[in-house]
Amino acid sequence: MNDLKPRDVQVAQIGPDTLVLRSRTWDRLKFEIEYSLQRGTTANAYLVQGETIALLDPPGESFRDIFIEELQQHLPWQKLSYLILSHLNANRLNTLKALREWAPHITLVCTKPGAQTLLAALPECQGQVQVVRTGDILDLGRGHRLEFVSAPTPRWPDGLCTFDQGTSILYTDKLFGAHVCGDSVLDEQWKQLDEDRRFYFDCLHAAQTRQVEGVLDKLAALPYRLYAPGHGPMVRFSCSRLTLDYRQWCERQKTSGLKVALFYTSAYGNTAILAQTIARGLTKSEVQVELVNCELGDGSEVAPLLEQCDGFLVGSPTLGGHAPVQVQTTLGIILANASKTKLAGVFGSYGWSGEAVDMIEGKLRDAGFTFGCPSLRVKFSPTEAILQQAEEMGTDFAQALRKSRRVRQARQAVPEAQVDRTNQAMGRIVGALCVVTACRGDAKSAMLASWVSQASFNPPGLTVAVARERAIESFTHGGDKFVLNILQEGRNLRRHFLKPYEPGEDRFVGLETETAANGAYILKDALAYLECTVRDRMECGDHWLVYASVDRGRVLNPAGVTAVHHRKSGSHY
Repeated sequence: MNDLKPRDVQVAQIGPDTLVLRSRTWDRLKFEIEYSLQRGTTANAYLVQGETIALLDPPGESFRDIFIEELQQHLPWQKLSYLILSHLNANRLNTLKALREWAPHITLVCTKPGAQTLLAALPECQGQVQVVRTGDILDLGRGHRLEFVSAPTPRWPDGLCTFDQGTSILYTDKLFGAHVCGDSVLDEQWKQLDEDRRFYFDCLHAAQTRQVEGVLDKLAALPYRLYAPGHGPMVRFSCSRLTLDYRQWCERQKTSGLKVALFYTSAYGNTAILAQTIARGLTKSEVQVELVNCELGDGSEVAPLLEQCDGFLVGSPTLGGHAPVQVQTTLGIILANASKTKLAGVFGSYGWSGEAVDMIEGKLRDAGFTFGCPSLRVKFSPTEAILQQAEEMGTDFAQALRKSRRVRQARQAVPEAQVDRTNQAMGRIVGALCVVTACRGDAKSAMLASWVSQASFNPPGLTVAVARERAIESFTHGGDKFVLNILQEGRNLRRHFLKPYEPGEDRFVGLETETAANGAYILKDALAYLECTVRDRMECGDHWLVYASVDRGRVLNPAGVTAVHHRKSGSHY
């Protein structure tokens, strides 16, 4: 990432009479979980020029001015006929207002839920909105016949995909994207995008796989040759591979042993961000999540879903000192139908007061529900530290579910007579006792680790095994940096990091630390430390195996002896 590089708009031709306008930033665009790898992003808009001209998906307010300036160089306002909106949010509405000032005659094309959002925010658009459904065609002329496919999900109930029959380009909006910034318009080096694409899916779609699979089924019959997503490179060389990946990732979520229903309503988008981040903590802990936007339904799905789930969480903003009606309706169904054996959780955002969270928590507590984690209350927009706390809330809820249901990870297929002996033998693998520390912005984390090993001489490198549900897992993607603090015998650091922590709690209170060159913390009472950069990682059952190169290090106590962790069994730490 180059912090000095300004935002710009890259324009490229991706088909006959078809341009992509990629609004780019090399900085983190938003404090939302899907941007947390901090590799920049592109907001992709598309210009399809037939006898009439359509613009698909203008960017949000962050890019509004530079985008419109670039658009004006390629298109006189009189020629723009249609503005196709694959989804709507407050950020995009600000750009839409500016576009209407420039081209007041344009027709706005969206789904019925999109039209409702649009007209509620901009009633002056009445008469300019064209509502489309799956199978509808918009003929721009010169072979460009745009076929629409509705793609609703809990996060984007107004989702819309568009297929150009003239170019075989499928405009997929929130599907098949990645938050990376670079000069490559197409995915020639698609293997290098694997981690970013998986992270994007896990953050945005893992909690709504049922709806995503439904959209994939709709798109399967279209003869597309290229995916044109809302973010990242166009998908030309890996269409079939990425489609298969999406199918497999969806299937993996369905086979998770535990299931949680996550109900929420969001007034300004902040509670939705929290819901998505908590869901990320749950799904990475191998808990299936059913995300339910309470604004979309009539409540009929709540009771059947509660039957299938092991726990539930309710998220709400505070409006006028109360929870929205949709949340109150959902809460009433929960109180009337949910078994008291199911774990509960509550979260929400607010502006000046937070009564909604307190009200929901109080009614659930009075009804006899047990809480899987402390409630989360966030004032205004979440920060990076708050996102960390929300993700840890999800992982803590997952751990509480496993404890309450006594669910254990499935053992490998070893003959029953061999199980104990195999675990005893595995337990004889000895590792140095270490503490991994990492920081990103105002978020920081630490983990006690014993599954650590040197992995290479040149460059010097090591591996660390990190359980999926560990809070620090989010800090161990390619390019991330951490410090491996190697502990010595006879010190209290081990005891300090063995105690349980609340979501977002500072792990370093009471410890002597200094900041390493890579921004992570060095524990002054450690035997030695190594500053590391993550180069690769691999899924290994219930853990990630992280390979990191060692940038520098130092022995702090030459007379000390490395603390070693001895186990009696290979089935636990």
